[in-house]
Amino acid sequence: MSEEQKKLLEKQLWAIANLLRGKMDADDYRNYILGFIFFKYLSEKLHIYANKILAPDNLTYEQLDENSDNGKVYVEAVKKACIKELGYFLKPSELFTSIAQKGNNLSVIVTNDNDEATQFFIIEDLERILTNIEQSTMGTESEDDFVKLFEDLDLTSGKLGRTVKAQNETIAKIITHLDAIDFQLEDTESDLLGDAYEYLIGEFASRAGKKAGEFYTPQEVSTILAKIVTTRKKRLKSVYDPTCGSGSLLLRVAKEVDDVGMFYGQELNRTTYNLARMNMILHGVNYREFDIKQEDTLEEPQHMAIDLKAEAIVANPPFSAKWSAKGIFSTDDRFSQYGKLAPKTKADFAFVQHMIHHLDENGIMATVLPHGVLFRGSSEAHIRRYLIEDRNYIDAVIGLPANIFFGTGIPTCILVIKKCREVNEDVLFIDASNHFEKQGKDNKLLPSHIDDIVDTYTNREVIDKYSYRATLQEIADNDYNLNIPRYVDTFEEEESIDVNAVAEEIKALDIEIAETDIRIALHCNELNIKTPF
Repeated sequence: MSEEQKKLLEKQLWAIANLLRGKMDADDYRNYILGFIFFKYLSEKLHIYANKILAPDNLTYEQLDENSDNGKVYVEAVKKACIKELGYFLKPSELFTSIAQKGNNLSVIVTNDNDEATQFFIIEDLERILTNIEQSTMGTESEDDFVKLFEDLDLTSGKLGRTVKAQNETIAKIITHLDAIDFQLEDTESDLLGDAYEYLIGEFASRAGKKAGEFYTPQEVSTILAKIVTTRKKRLKSVYDPTCGSGSLLLRVAKEVDDVGMFYGQELNRTTYNLARMNMILHGVNYREFDIKQEDTLEEPQHMAIDLKAEAIVANPPFSAKWSAKGIFSTDDRFSQYGKLAPKTKADFAFVQHMIHHLDENGIMATVLPHGVLFRGSSEAHIRRYLIEDRNYIDAVIGLPANIFFGTGIPTCILVIKKCREVNEDVLFIDASNHFEKQGKDNKLLPSHIDDIVDTYTNREVIDKYSYRATLQEIADNDYNLNIPRYVDTFEEEESIDVNAVAEEIKALDIEIAETDIRIALHCNELNIKTPF
């Protein structure tokens, strides 16, 4: 895949969003664009697979007559194979191209309000097809991965148009434009569409303001987390994100290793949960290789029953969110050993405790947190002390620049945790808060900044005014306060000022001013006018 092809596809897909921009806000048109791209992907993936099955009989899938006895036999055979391999099924007449051709007629003919051209309306067909995709998975292994996957695609929304005809025209235009784009799915080595999909999610996030933080972690931060949890590893048995958003963080981890056995995730927001499942499938992750659930991670954890112990855990949980902190959690396996629960108004450490519970003995966990977790008192200080003094789990604390997340400018850090640390006599502190490039009102981490952080972590380097290895005794002496400035001194002394030299400069200036005044007075006398002083 060339960089040009990638950029072209991103440009083509983003241009389709222009058809909806102005009719609705970014959250709404995101659901339509990403939903239709996903439908086209499912259709093309199945089409390619079906043609391979039919190749020995010199047939193609679109040639099959679904209504003939012979055609029905072929379609049934293809269905069985597709359900087993891909997890879902579409009839030849339900392929994306078929619906696009019908909709294209509505796009090209000239109609008026009296000529509805209803024979080319496609909304009912689309609704039926999307329902059929979900129905085809019922009672199979893939049912959980497809159930209500298209529920955010409201095809009869008034935002698409005032009349049914206008709604059909809008959808027909999107489908027609998408049909003209080559997703290049035949190239099994390429993840062109997956990368483009990630690009679109990022673009939608940048336009969604504060809401963006709910479903997307900036790529630069994702990369740091992914590189840390895959340190010196080529393969991972499993990776888990307890607040997985669109699944981008999980997929970023996969880019850093040759293979990931299983992806686990949980997400509270229903729409974002749907986005994460689509994102997985679009990146070629088979339905058997991911287990993403929808529920509140702290109140209703979904992977306790399988006793999940993940080799890598990454997360960007909501900063200082509220949780119930109900008394019953004092006996919960995730929290009971600490003696105290995280406060109701700040669930940051509750997420950390939840993740530690699901971390394998040889695993690495890296999570983004607000700076407050490093120094706040009360129960948070108690939990912090337990993690260091009793468990010795904290491997590194990395301070990030402010203004690098969508919708919030608060300073953040990355907490790296291991249950079995190779170097267990100190904690590495990295202060990268001043290492960024200013781009407009935002701060950006460049590849060189990311490399510096990851290399310093990997080699546990001590660099003047950037990183420091604090012994456990030093941390104890600081009453288990992990605030980074206590350990990394970034203070830059100002240049000393030579007061005598400055006094001489002022004297010289006074003399120069006096001489200038004399010259001006002489000129004024010659011109027979008053002096200005």
